Amino acid sequence: MYRENKIGIVIPAYNEELLILETLDGMPNYVDKMYVIDDCSKDKTLKLLKERQKIDNRIIIIHHETNKGLGQSLIDGYVKSKEDDIDITAVMAGDNQMHPDDLPALLDKIIDEDYDYVKGNRLLHQNIESMPTYRFLGNSLLTILTKFATGYYFSMDPQCGYTAIKNDVLKNIPIEKMTTGYGYNADILCMLNIQRYTVADVEVRPVYDREKSKIVLWKYIPKTSWILTKLFFRRLWQRYTVLDFHPLVLFYLVAFFNFMFILIPGTIRLFYMYFSTGEFPSTTFNITATTFLITIQLILFAIWMDMDYNKDPKRK
Repeated sequence: MYRENKIGIVIPAYNEELLILETLDGMPNYVDKMYVIDDCSKDKTLKLLKERQKIDNRIIIIHHETNKGLGQSLIDGYVKSKEDDIDITAVMAGDNQMHPDDLPALLDKIIDEDYDYVKGNRLLHQNIESMPTYRFLGNSLLTILTKFATGYYFSMDPQCGYTAIKNDVLKNIPIEKMTTGYGYNADILCMLNIQRYTVADVEVRPVYDREKSKIVLWKYIPKTSWILTKLFFRRLWQRYTVLDFHPLVLFYLVAFFNFMFILIPGTIRLFYMYFSTGEFPSTTFNITATTFLITIQLILFAIWMDMDYNKDPKRK
């Protein structure tokens, strides 16, 4: 128990025989439950877990008969935590990449400042240079896209999986519907934003040592970008249309109409007339250029309103 709160840790593990025991050994004594999800590992991960469970009754093993992905592992851990008498559930990877000394910072942010969900931010740490360049660049791109998708514009490093959430909040979001692959981190943020829950970042140290990332970057970024696009439209629909109404939806709608029915046809006609007749269609150009400027303004106003509507009420 940590400051009168029962703490559960969800630990996804896939082929982590090298580091899973170090992860468990480093777990603080105040952690009440460790939900370790073995996602059909092909190595000795499950065997090591069963052996360690005999001497540490805090360990609860959830075994997948088939590989279901990181998102499903987290879902199963969260669901089990909801069933138990836990106050705050955190997530720590099974590859010892998340330093246990940073866990109190996440928990304190929830306990002292009453945030609903707290996530790590490795970009705040002075040791950020240890993050591989390709990860940093990919992280930066996905950070920008995630801001639009989730509405938490002040949040950074959304790919960091070191998180903590109140179980009272966990019980009020459809966590079972979270994406089962990569992109889960943005999905849960989107769920939280729709319900207007508060989110905060805390500094955590980037740890890159013996673990091997299972992310194939050239596949991960396009796939995750598509997921973020869908989350963006889902958030606009559910938060600003179904649960409430905000004019920014109309701004985006008009901008989309302009793009599809004026800008694209106008641009096609512009080039077709120029290359087929050699004449420059000035009327088409003026209409297209004016519509382009109006569309940009609509999008910028919509973004500004979305940012203003999602200001963190706890931030000064």
